[in-house]
Amino acid sequence: MHGRPLNGIRVLDLTNVLAGPYCSYQLMLLGAEVVKIERPGQGDLARNLGPDAALNRDRIGASFLAQNAGKKSVELDLKDSADRSVFEDLLAGADVLLENFRAGVLARMGFGPERLADLNGRLVYCSISGFGHTGPMSDAPAYDQIVQGLTGMMSVTGTTETAPQRIGFPVCDTTGGLMAALAITSALLHRERTGEGVRLDVSMLEASMSTMGWAVSNYLVSGVPPQPLGDQNPTAAPSGTFQTLDGPLNIAANQQRQFETLCRLVGAPQLVADPRFAQRENRKVHREELNAALNAALALRPAADWERDLNAAGVPAARVLTVPQALEQPQLEHRGFVSALPHPGRPDLALHVVGNGVLFDGESFVPPSPPPLLGQHNDERTELARAWAAAADVEGAAAS
Repeated sequence: MHGRPLNGIRVLDLTNVLAGPYCSYQLMLLGAEVVKIERPGQGDLARNLGPDAALNRDRIGASFLAQNAGKKSVELDLKDSADRSVFEDLLAGADVLLENFRAGVLARMGFGPERLADLNGRLVYCSISGFGHTGPMSDAPAYDQIVQGLTGMMSVTGTTETAPQRIGFPVCDTTGGLMAALAITSALLHRERTGEGVRLDVSMLEASMSTMGWAVSNYLVSGVPPQPLGDQNPTAAPSGTFQTLDGPLNIAANQQRQFETLCRLVGAPQLVADPRFAQRENRKVHREELNAALNAALALRPAADWERDLNAAGVPAARVLTVPQALEQPQLEHRGFVSALPHPGRPDLALHVVGNGVLFDGESFVPPSPPPLLGQHNDERTELARAWAAAADVEGAAAS
């Protein structure tokens, strides 16, 4: 595989837990060199999180492993003058500084935007926070569930009886991290064209709402608030989760042709001519009656059989899997989505991490090394700073 697109990009990562580390993990997969700056003796809070107590005690918990492979770890106390000097040396040669402190924290440490610009005028400085660094909520603390509630996404998750419900994974953290990675790569291109550094202020609240698509845009355009519909698709019917002989099955018969094919295959062709279901808008109004009729027919055969036959006929259908079942899909193995890496302290123990679903000229992005132990690269920090400074000097001279 030839060089990755961000080969040679140097990232200083001051972030903790998820949004920031997920962002820098994406940059690492794309080829960037990422150095995590961690508090001495403590490190990223995610090092102590996860279901495996032994890994947590070793400060390399499963939650940390999920998005820190391929990075380096250097312990620095930014309140210590010697460590601040090392940090400034690294900053001088960095392309990207990433942090997810609350608004103003890094400035109070002496590294506000003006100071950073003095140290490195070509720096792409990216902050990820719950609400951004401006506005009346800029100082408010934020965790994923807090942001989920404030976006409105919990209000449309579940049914009318169960909503609001939390989405089952930290979607706002990961969305904020992904948006930051996109912004950083765009800012690097801007810098390549102009020679200028960029200040990026990423709000998890806004990034998450930007991904809510029709739930937001339909209200902005039509003024109709979205309602929770559980496992049903509000834009079409029959489209949602249905019950088979041995488990749930998702079906998306969103087009008239697909609806007619579905009715024929399940042995209920009379539904096509039923005035309650004949037209798209009528099917949405009479969704419950239609679903009841389809569930009765689908209950006669296993989900895997329906999945095979419906897809073969052009009706999108798939079983509803558990996470372990999803990870066992041959499709993921074929594309190299999951990688096995050695434990950094126990070479006999394999750690499994995921990629990003992108093939680059036909090859998947695989982390080049396992997640680092806390402070694993402390002895390299002076050498790193010198190498980064030398590379920055060469790039600066070429840009001028």
